[in-house]
Amino acid sequence: MDEKSLRLIHLLRCRGASRRLVRKWLHADDQLTDLYHIDTSGLQQQFRLSPERAMLLYQDLHSSALMKSIEKDLSTYQTLVINYASYPSRLSRIPDPPLVLYASGDLRLLTQEPKLSVVGTRNHSREAPRKVQYLLQPLIKQNWVIVSGMAKGIDTLAHQAAISYKGKTIAVLGFGFHHIYPKENVSLMNRLSSEHLLLSEYPPDTPARPWHFPERNRIISGLSFATLIIEARERSGTFITAEQALEQGREVCVVPDSIFTEQAKGCHLLIQEGAHLIHHADDLLNLFENSNLIWNF
Repeated sequence: MDEKSLRLIHLLRCRGASRRLVRKWLHADDQLTDLYHIDTSGLQQQFRLSPERAMLLYQDLHSSALMKSIEKDLSTYQTLVINYASYPSRLSRIPDPPLVLYASGDLRLLTQEPKLSVVGTRNHSREAPRKVQYLLQPLIKQNWVIVSGMAKGIDTLAHQAAISYKGKTIAVLGFGFHHIYPKENVSLMNRLSSEHLLLSEYPPDTPARPWHFPERNRIISGLSFATLIIEARERSGTFITAEQALEQGREVCVVPDSIFTEQAKGCHLLIQEGAHLIHHADDLLNLFENSNLIWNF
């Protein structure tokens, strides 16, 4: 690993740092050459940090214990930095790409196309498993990679479908690899780590936090040419993924259902707003063929 990448990883692991601060630092010093030379007053002045935040950042920049932890993680997990050739090129072009990705599993899946992101409510209807199987089975058998977020509900069904039909799947986590959420997905997460791919922008010892899941959604949508929403309640968190997909120039696809189904209300609202209505796998195959004229896969 080159020195700049190691410095970038170190900076992102420091208390007091944020993606916004790191980007500002890179803009002013793209090689991070001053990282270990700036003092607390310089941090306060250059980045408008409070004295407390500047002190935390300074302490971690000069912490041998933190550096040892980083070196251990780098020897255990694969790490992708945004300037690496192996970093997913499509993901690098979204408005706020992750600067560093930790990976566990088969990195070849990042270059396998097409990828389809599949998301939806955690509390799905009884029909949801049939919807997932009906729509995804033909795609998986044509070597589509299924991307989702390892959450309870639709995410879990999507990952399980890829495994059941002998396909491949990528899970983007809202926590580090040393943690598992939800707990009932321990065996699923372990299987993806050994046979598929786990990705996270959070260091391995980072526990799940509520704000991590909306953040990781931009990665789920950013990896794929389209996001398929199986079920979504009105004003649900799934809307965040749909909004991010649109912001990234990705296709948003939605599965309709009965007007009396609570889990379909958000889907119908998205269709009213212009999302693609999907009722068969052929709809997604045709959409990919048309988008392939635009995207350089």
